[in-house]
Amino acid sequence: MKLLTFEDKGILKLGIQTEKGIVDVAATAEKLSVDADTDIMNVIAGGAEATSKLHDLVQKAVADEKVTYVDYESLEWGPCVTKPHKIICVGLNYRKHADETNAPYPEFPILFNKFDNTLTGHKKEIAVPKTTEKLDYEVELGIVIGKKAKYVSEEDALDYVFGYCAANDLSARDLQMRTPQWMLGKIGDDFSPVGPYLVTADEVGNPNDLQLKTIVNGEVRQDSNTSDMIFNCKEIVSYISQYLTLEPGDIILTGTPEGVVLGLPEDKQVYIQPGDVITCEIEKLGSITNYFVEEK
Repeated sequence: MKLLTFEDKGILKLGIQTEKGIVDVAATAEKLSVDADTDIMNVIAGGAEATSKLHDLVQKAVADEKVTYVDYESLEWGPCVTKPHKIICVGLNYRKHADETNAPYPEFPILFNKFDNTLTGHKKEIAVPKTTEKLDYEVELGIVIGKKAKYVSEEDALDYVFGYCAANDLSARDLQMRTPQWMLGKIGDDFSPVGPYLVTADEVGNPNDLQLKTIVNGEVRQDSNTSDMIFNCKEIVSYISQYLTLEPGDIILTGTPEGVVLGLPEDKQVYIQPGDVITCEIEKLGSITNYFVEEK
């Protein structure tokens, strides 16, 4: 199932992408006079039972010709996960990315955090902060946790995953490298576009065999596969769960492949500028595009 959120009069509502269009869950449930989860976070926490109910709702609505579809052209996309307890990121997690930045492969996952102020959605404008001259893109696979997880084994780790999404882990390199702690360069407003869809794990299959790429103003800059990860998805989930409790809706950003601006020779580094259009695309998960503007 492909889930999403969209804005309606300032409220984030739940949608489902189907072959015939995007279903407005709340409006469709109202037409059928049935109760339904209309908040993406409740659906994530509800797991397979919640998604099964949504599937049945759509099937019944189609049969009864009572589906309300959202107008795609006027759709205001929201982040596909709206209120995670935690956003945990893994740094230097692709072999070729470590190679291009002349960094040794880490012995353990390098972890840092972001906050929900960084979340934004597909087709949203993102202001290039006045405080950086080196804003970089990073296509990343996002793991969205579906069940409370503590001390889980690698063998069982993916059973705790609700689904996956595409993300752009925007990084202000000059701020990131100011100190040994990377957080400052990662926590700007709208620095984590996620979406357009949250795709359930059953529809994705193996998360460590997905093509992913970044396209900047029509030019492919990153083009790789999640199989190049140093620590794969089950290793990451298991590792993090040894040290804190993962909860439904938590997002784990799993690192970026080669092709970022930082990896280029210094005389060829051209960082994100106002006017740039950047798309991050992951196989089976869709493409998230954002428009970069000057900060007012």
